[in-house]
Order: sequence, then C-alpha cells, then structure tokens
Amino acid sequence: MLGITAAYAFVELIGGWLSNSLALVADAGHMLADIMALSLALVAAWSARRPPDPARTYGYKRVEILAALTNGVALIVIALFIFLEAWERLTRPPEVAAGLMAAVAAGGLAVNVAAARLLHRHRHGLNVRAAYLHVLGDLLGSIGTLLAAGAIGFFGLRWADPVAGLAIGVVIVYGAVRIVLDSLNVLLEAAPAHLRSEEVRSSLVALEGVAEVHDLHLWSLAGDVPLLTAHLVLDGSRPAAGVLRRATALLVERFEIDHATLQLEPPDYNVIQTLTRGDEE
Repeated sequence: MLGITAAYAFVELIGGWLSNSLALVADAGHMLADIMALSLALVAAWSARRPPDPARTYGYKRVEILAALTNGVALIVIALFIFLEAWERLTRPPEVAAGLMAAVAAGGLAVNVAAARLLHRHRHGLNVRAAYLHVLGDLLGSIGTLLAAGAIGFFGLRWADPVAGLAIGVVIVYGAVRIVLDSLNVLLEAAPAHLRSEEVRSSLVALEGVAEVHDLHLWSLAGDVPLLTAHLVLDGSRPAAGVLRRATALLVERFEIDHATLQLEPPDYNVIQTLTRGDEE
C-alpha cells in the first residue's frame, strides 16, 4: 500500500494544481502524509519485533506508540493548513475544473478503498490504527471531493470545493486527536481503556485467602497487551501457592491479563517492615 499510495499522491497533487481544486490538493496532502505514516508504521513494526536486551528489558514495543503519536501530530498540522486555505477560498471561491477534479478523485477513491481494506484486518495496535485512520481520512476525502466536483459541475457551486476541504480537515482532526490521546495514555502508563483497575482490585480481594491488595499497577506496552503488578496480603486461611494459582487464573480468564507479577505478603508483613526500618534508624 505504501507504493500505491506514493504513486497516486503525486497524481492527485498534479491534478489538484491543474484543476485549481483545494479539495484535491488537501486530499493529496493527506496522501503524502499517508506515505510518511505508512513508512513510519512499517519501520516501527520492524523495530518492535526486536527482542529485549539488557538495556531495554521490555523490548522495543513502545517504538510503535511513538510512531502513532508522531502520525497523530502530523495529521493535526496538515488539517490546520487545510483550514487556513479553505477559509481564504470561501471568501473568494476560484474557478475549478470540475471534470478533471472528479476523474482524479475517483482514482483516489479506488486506491483508498483498496488500502483501507488491507489495513482494516490489522488495525488493532495503535501504530497500524494510526496508519489506518490516515487512509480512512483519505477515503472520506475522495468521496467529499467527488461530491464537490458534482456540485460545481452541475450547479456551479464553487464554494463546494473549500467546504469539501474543510470537511476533510474535520475528519482528519477527529481521528488524529483520538490517536494522540490514546498514545499519550500509553506513554503515561494509564490502564488500558477496556480494563478498570478498581474492578481488578476488588476481584483479587474477593479471593479466598486474600485480606488486602495494594500497590496495584495496570498498564500496557503498546496499547494492546496489558501488564499488571500487585501486592496481595494473605490472611493465612489458604496456602500461599494456592492463592497465587487462583489469582493468576482469575487475571487470565476474566481480564485476559497474561503478564502479571504478584507479590504475596503474610498478614504481619507491614509490621515486620516497619520494625525493620525502625531498627535501621
């Protein structure tokens, strides 16, 4: 898709210049951003496959989040330029070659439909989701450009071109803001959106043999695989090994948390820690 998108982006850019269509130029600008987005997503995906090393014990999965964040910010900047140009054109709508505009937009629509179908099957990670939103924005932009070309060709509504450009910009910003916020949540070690830390905590506390749960942390490396650490204070009514097995099974079966680190503490653990610190002082 990177090769196809790169080829047609220049076709749209030339077509937009020849037809004097902002909607086409805006769509071409978005497709050029797609080239960068797909390239960045590809490099990030390759980097994320590298195994952990002594310096980076979690591996390189976060590279994909950085790529998604970069793509989201780039989309917002592109949309701002589109808004500025559209505002100028709304005040003085220029002549637009509607026939050429429609023909180029139709080709762009075909390219974007193919790209969206390919990426749709793999859009679960934030990195690929960011690239998918780039392409989806292009697809909607091509539809808007076709509608604008029809409005100009059949009804002479020259303002339809900058309005289509504005609509494309709004679609771009909507998807970009979501990607940026999701990326920041991952980088800030927030709990994955589909999990609630309090629900996880209450489920662990409800296990037989567990008196208290503290220092519970829930986050993800790349927005898709959750990780958890927690301290379970035992009440002494059940063997520690059994409590650990039940807690691990609960996390996997109910919350799909496969990567969990649980520290088991006896009921008097905090007292012992306090006394130890007092003796050291």
